[in-house]
Amino acid sequence: MKADIGSLMKQAQKMQAEMQKAQEQLAAIEVTGEAGGGLVKLTMTCKHEVRGVRIDPSLVGDDREMLEDVLVAAFNDALRKVERTVQDRLGGVTAGLG
Repeated sequence: MKADIGSLMKQAQKMQAEMQKAQEQLAAIEVTGEAGGGLVKLTMTCKHEVRGVRIDPSLVGDDREMLEDVLVAAFNDALRKVERTVQDRLGGVTAGLG
């Protein structure tokens, strides 16, 4: 029985290491979403971090760059709040798991 528990622990540690490696790889991958036939493009990592927003000049006036920066900040703020909310809600569920 002790050998089974030791084997399970090794498997769990291996899975945890593989999961961490996969998460690190995902953080480096970027995807680009488009809307309006390509008039608006948003680049985000697979860890939900917005890296950039591009808005076609035909959609806005002279201060396009400031609008893009503000949109990036707002997206990232919302994503952080989502992550915090999920952690708060799931914290009680996972507390007993160690």
